[in-house]
Parts: sequence; C-alpha cells; structure tokens
Amino acid sequence: MTQVQTRKGSRAAAYLSLTKPRVIELLLATTVPTMFLAAHGVPSLRLVIATLVGGSLAAGGANAFNCVIDRDIDAIMHRTQSRPTATGEITVRQALVWAMTLSLSAVLWLAVTVNLAAAALAAFAIGFYVVGYSILLKRRTSQNIVWGGIAGCMPVLIGWSAVTGGLSWAPLVLFLMVFFWTPPHYWPLSLSYRDDYASAGIPMLPVVKDRQSVAASIVRYSWAMVVVSLVLWPVAGTSAFYPIAASVLGALFLREAHRLQKAARTEAAAQPLRLFHWSITYLALLFAAVAIDPFLH
Repeated sequence: MTQVQTRKGSRAAAYLSLTKPRVIELLLATTVPTMFLAAHGVPSLRLVIATLVGGSLAAGGANAFNCVIDRDIDAIMHRTQSRPTATGEITVRQALVWAMTLSLSAVLWLAVTVNLAAAALAAFAIGFYVVGYSILLKRRTSQNIVWGGIAGCMPVLIGWSAVTGGLSWAPLVLFLMVFFWTPPHYWPLSLSYRDDYASAGIPMLPVVKDRQSVAASIVRYSWAMVVVSLVLWPVAGTSAFYPIAASVLGALFLREAHRLQKAARTEAAAQPLRLFHWSITYLALLFAAVAIDPFLH
C-alpha cells in the first residue's frame, strides 16, 4: 500500500469515527425488531434496508455534530481525546460539512424511500440530540443523559412509523423501555470515568453525587425499565414468549444493578463496567424477543 493510499484510508477512517459507528449499531438493534412487531412478521426487505440506511445517516450526522460541539472537552477526557475533532485531524469546518451532509441526506432519503413520518421523526431526533442534549443539557445538569437519551429512543418510533405510517401505544411503550434503560446503561460508564468527566467540568451524576446515590438511581431506573418492558405484553398483544423472556432478562439486569448498589453501600470494590456491558446484551436480547414474538402467534 502506498503512502497516499494509507493517508486516504486514515482520512476515511477519521470521518467514519466522527459518526460513532458502535453507537449506531446499538440504535439500529432496536429498529429492526420494532419493524417486525409493527408488521406482525417480516416487513419488506426494501423498507428495512431503506430505514436502516436513513437511520444510520441520521445517527451519524448527529454524532458528528456532537464531536464538533464537544471537541474541547473531548480533548481533556482520556476516553475521547483521540477523536479527530479533538486532535485537529478533522477541522471544525470539515466536520460541520460532513455532519450537515449526513443529516440532510438522512431526512431526504427517508422522505423519498420510506415516508414523511419517518423523515420528520429523524429530523427531530437529530435536532434534539444536537441542540437539546449536546448544547443545552450536557454541560448544565446531572440529568443530561436522562432527557438527552430521548434522542436514542427515537429509532423505535422511526422503525414503527416506517411500517405503519404513524404511531400507536406499542411504539410508545418501546420508546419508554429505551428511555428507562439509558440511565442504568450510561451511569455505570460514567462511574468508571468519573475523574474524566470531573476534569472536563461535565456534571454527570457520578460527579455531583456519591457512589451510593448513583447506585440507588441506577436501581430505580432499572426497576422502571423492567416494569415498562412487561407492559408491552398487553399493549402489543404479544404471545407468552415475550413476557417470559422479558422477565428472565429483567431479573438478570436487576441482579446486576442490586449487586452494584450493594458494593456501593459496603464500600466494596465495584465493577460498574460489568453492568454497562450487560446492559448492551440485555437490550439486544430483549429486542430479539420482540422480533421473534410475532412468529409465535
């Protein structure tokens, strides 16, 4: 490989990293199962692909805007200091053009290939994440991830509207499932990187509250998440498979959350990243159950 090719490959990788691909994967993991539930089976493959492309572009654009806004604090935090906007590898102007291109392409793509409802929801998700979370909430309140997490809940609404053209109670329950999942997913990560957030002046909950208070909040949101996940059973009219799967997965989640709380109370060595990693598995398996259930009626 020539030096020019290497530089081009590195440049492409830098632009890709601005979109935070791993975050996009997690968002899309909730979109497809929602579409299966909305279609009561297998939705059109063309529709699924079109929705995933649009959702990826929307999430990538929003994340790129976030990298521009947070470039100063990203440069301070060890976890994020290698991001291209923090290192200067990608200039602010270049990143903004990239973010706007992805965002506009997402809305136009969804409007043309899916429907206007999905496009409008994607536009709202981008705007809320960029303005609501990144600009207004993140640096001002310890509840930033709670309300900012609304943007991460939007893929289920986009997926449902892509299939049905509108919304109903079932996607709203799915929305709340992800809403209550977000804090017990993110706060354990914040606990592990508390010093990073403190040095950057970001008032994440673990920065402004002690470990016991954070653990108690994680437990409360975990219980709310599990209860809401079971509400989908009567609202969506699922088979018995879904509530059984949700109950088992919820019990495992609650066990980990209470384990973290016990460690906080006894001042034992806690492993918050254990809950963080399990939360990702939990969400993937829970939505896998959502996707499987329509085939069991």
